[in-house]
Amino acid sequence: MLIGEVARRSGVSARMLRHYDSLGLVRPTGRTVGGYREYSPEDIRRILHVEGLRSLGLSLSQIGRALDDSGFSPSTLVGDLIRKTEERLNRERELLERLRTVDAAEPSGWQDVLRVIELLHGLGSESAARRQQAVLAPAEDISMPAELLAEAILTESDPNVAGALRWALARAGGDGVASVASGMGSADVDVRRRATLAIAELPGGEATAVLIDALGDADATVRRNAALALGARGVTEAVPALLGTVIEGPNDVEAAELLGRLARDAKWADRIMSALVDELTEQTADSAARMRLTQALAEMPGTIALDILRQLTHDDDRAVALIASSLVERIAERPDNETADTAEKSRPLAAGPQ
Repeated sequence: MLIGEVARRSGVSARMLRHYDSLGLVRPTGRTVGGYREYSPEDIRRILHVEGLRSLGLSLSQIGRALDDSGFSPSTLVGDLIRKTEERLNRERELLERLRTVDAAEPSGWQDVLRVIELLHGLGSESAARRQQAVLAPAEDISMPAELLAEAILTESDPNVAGALRWALARAGGDGVASVASGMGSADVDVRRRATLAIAELPGGEATAVLIDALGDADATVRRNAALALGARGVTEAVPALLGTVIEGPNDVEAAELLGRLARDAKWADRIMSALVDELTEQTADSAARMRLTQALAEMPGTIALDILRQLTHDDDRAVALIASSLVERIAERPDNETADTAEKSRPLAAGPQ
């Protein structure tokens, strides 16, 4: 079979067949009277073998060894090809994500494209200072893609860089909540903690709904951060978690202040006071917790906690009694700042140390 016919049947160009011949990879076994290459069925079979190995990514020199060296083992070579292919696919995926990120920014010109690429390079730096600088650099009238910022937030371990990213996400607009809320379903607790802190800085009902769901998280830090954010928004669903934060700490002072703010609503004042008193009664063996609860009473509006604090001045726990005495004096001198809807509410300590 002449070279033109072989090319038509095999799909390999005549030029490539001549190249195979020059390399000694596939040499036709015969020649016509006129000197033209003539391929036997065995030659054509070898051409197909060459093309099959090329499809796996082997070089022509590797193919020659594979076909001619009976001692050549394919396992090492195939393993190397797998590794190189995985590396190439990873590079392609990174390129695809980079292109999608640029597209999400809706660039109006190449300067916008370059700004997003600069941000991508900065966020990929091993230097925390370089990553932070990339986030805080002048935006030049281009909003950073929320998807990119959210991805960086969920993986950033440096607190300063994370803070800069949360600030940028809050300014980015768009669907920032949806972009970062995916982290709330992660099995990695650190990812959930980062997501909670980011959502806490985003406004709107969607962010509030995500934070309310986070109150049921298995991790105490996630629950605490969600409760603090919700309390600052005036969401009363956070009251139990805020109370738990007062008892266990940290952030007990902040939690107490938020409980006091929520207690300005007459509908919640009695519930919060009752919860504080109940916990004081139950935490008989934990002096530190009772001290924090006593201090939290001082954050209640007006003088609604004054009677309870007076009882606590006679508490068996000397530290609690001293704190209560100090707070009684302070609250007694406090101007009456109760709202018209907040009446003085107090209840005796039941079965607590007196």
